[in-house]
Amino acid sequence: MNYNDLISRYSKLGQRVSDLSRIESLMRAVGDPQKKLRFVHIAGTNGKGSVTEMLSRTLTAAGYRTGSFTSPYILRYNDRIRVNGAEITDGELDELADIVSAAVAGLPVGFSQFEITQAMALLHYQRCGCDIVVLETGLGGLLDSTNVIPAPEAAVITSIALDHTAILGDTPEEIARHKAGIIKRGSAAVCSACVKDGARAVIQEQAERCGTTLRVPDMSLMNVHRCDIFGAEFDYGGLTGLALKMGGTHQLYNAAAVIETVNALRERGYDIPDEALREGLTAQIPARVQILREQPPVILDGSHNPEGLSALAAVVGQLPLPRRAVIGMLSDKDSTGAAKLIADSCDEFYCVDGFMPSARPADELAKLLFDCGATASPSGKSAADTAQELAAKPDGSLIICGSLYLASEILNANIFGKGEQ
Repeated sequence: MNYNDLISRYSKLGQRVSDLSRIESLMRAVGDPQKKLRFVHIAGTNGKGSVTEMLSRTLTAAGYRTGSFTSPYILRYNDRIRVNGAEITDGELDELADIVSAAVAGLPVGFSQFEITQAMALLHYQRCGCDIVVLETGLGGLLDSTNVIPAPEAAVITSIALDHTAILGDTPEEIARHKAGIIKRGSAAVCSACVKDGARAVIQEQAERCGTTLRVPDMSLMNVHRCDIFGAEFDYGGLTGLALKMGGTHQLYNAAAVIETVNALRERGYDIPDEALREGLTAQIPARVQILREQPPVILDGSHNPEGLSALAAVVGQLPLPRRAVIGMLSDKDSTGAAKLIADSCDEFYCVDGFMPSARPADELAKLLFDCGATASPSGKSAADTAQELAAKPDGSLIICGSLYLASEILNANIFGKGEQ
């Protein structure tokens, strides 16, 4: 079976469920590959993708055959499922689609696209003989389908902020309770230093219930020599001369979480040299303050919630004037909160839609930004055409932001080549 046919068949059923029985039935039907693998499980509002990539590259550099699972895809479906950085092939996906399709045919319930993808991914990692898999949650943690795995080697919480509030709760503490659900008895636990006290206390309680110590990076051990849109140079504890290639202060918090996760894995017997960690920290992924062009600057970022866009606004402040933005968001996101945070960061906003069926109409988004004091208007053109037209201006900076799906459309349009990643 062609995997595209299988995926499209299950595109309408929601991922969210009241317990894990649905995904458990699917995993049993395909042989429970998750029970034959080891994991680092990553949850959080923002930062999951960056931490997943840094850890995956670190473990690969250390000699471990490493699977990585991310969502959503950026360039194409295959980039969600990788082993040692190599994407799963179309042929491999088709083979796995046959297996999963046969399994679901014998089950009385339906499955979401995410669950189908997860089943194929875990089968792929088992087939490839992965030593460890860095697994990113889809939504939340406690009831996320990825939480069907046994106790991970390490459970990592990257950040807690208001997103998916209709499902996860409308306070940081309620959201933290869902994210902390990936911590299980027998796993190490790591929490980013950016998580605030109330949410951190909830995560601490879950770690204590599971009989494990919560590791939180000590940011006083970090000495930053440089941090800008091009990355950072810093020391952490006894590690000196560390470097990041992804820009923004928020990446320093992600890096510290990665270092503490590596320390936790070392305590569990993993042989991870410092040089492997150094290499892992230089990982880059698309649409995270991605530099598409240096002069005049063109920056692409997929941040889509207030916390992420607040971090982006801090980065944008370093760019030359005038700052123009192409922005699009999905209707289920907190566009009002995001607009308040980013309104002052750019001189002009050009709002776009059409990159996803669920994109917020451009005129609605423009009004939200206008009400927050920004100069904003609907573009009236596609995101790619708008970006190309604005990039042709000889002065200032261009920022493209608001959604990973918008970022995917820009990257696939290839109007700026492969960028600086």
